[in-house]
Amino acid sequence: MDMSTEYMGLKLGNPIVPSSSPLSHTVDSIRRLEDAGAAAVVMYSLFEEQITLDSYYLDYYLSYGVDSFAESLSYFPEMQGYRIGPDDYLDLLQSAKATVDIPILCSLNGVSAGGWIDYASLIEEAGADAIELNVYYTPTDLYLPSAEVESLYIEILRDVRRTVSIPVAMKLSPYFSSTAYMARKLAEAGADALVCFNRFYQPDIDLETLEVVPHLVLSDSDELRLPLRWVAILYGRVPVDFAITSGIHTSEDALKALMAGAKVAMMASELLQNGVHRIADILTEMREWLEEREYESLGQMIGSLSQKHAAEPAAFERANYMKMLASYRHIRGQGSGAGGQ
Repeated sequence: MDMSTEYMGLKLGNPIVPSSSPLSHTVDSIRRLEDAGAAAVVMYSLFEEQITLDSYYLDYYLSYGVDSFAESLSYFPEMQGYRIGPDDYLDLLQSAKATVDIPILCSLNGVSAGGWIDYASLIEEAGADAIELNVYYTPTDLYLPSAEVESLYIEILRDVRRTVSIPVAMKLSPYFSSTAYMARKLAEAGADALVCFNRFYQPDIDLETLEVVPHLVLSDSDELRLPLRWVAILYGRVPVDFAITSGIHTSEDALKALMAGAKVAMMASELLQNGVHRIADILTEMREWLEEREYESLGQMIGSLSQKHAAEPAAFERANYMKMLASYRHIRGQGSGAGGQ
């Protein structure tokens, strides 16, 4: 069984890719992911705040005392000669590339171009095979129109795209008013892939301390449905590769993602909960499923149940909503009848 796939021009042995998570914080953990069967790894995110904070501190210490000793800055080389940012990230990337054979994708997380541009270039120089842009942004300004929010994503992508030659993926939010339009605009701006979807972690309220607190909830398979629907709708219509990154926990989840049109199925929560050995289990189960149905390669099934190839394309749109409501009423009616007997 040929389990290979191609994602952003990267030839992968299989479609299972661990997404950005604490599992990639060390070279040893990245090597364990490779040994378990991962075809590639998305490194944990480098946050814009980390780059900005490092820049602030370096600027502070270089400028300290300048008012008293105007010549003090002359002791230092020009600022453009400095590699501003968390160098540990670059060191880990270089060490990982020297240790494992699978592609390493780096994740940049932020909301403005800023230091992203220079750092994207440094990441490319350090050996990254691709970059995933994770624009984690919740617009709360009452006077900020949606068009400007969309423009923010597009401009960040364009700026990074102009800076690097390696593939660039954009991790999408599910909350755009027109997801299909945004997918097309990002493709036109140079995205090699779209990753569906970003999980926005919501705060909670602690009733004991009366404080707003972070509350991390790992995904489950039910979360697959939203990215599954949109990848199936966009596959074959927008000229990019797709990755699904929410709700992949089982071999069935991964198979569904590929049938919808994804080139890779990204997972983190399942590996955090049950261990990296789950990659091998899932690949074995996928291979058995494909062999039982006499597939010759994984590529045969990619996009096979997208809207483009579905026998009932409307099932991905409003008609499905009406059918679900009708089926629920039917089930309720059967339940009531059984209870009355």
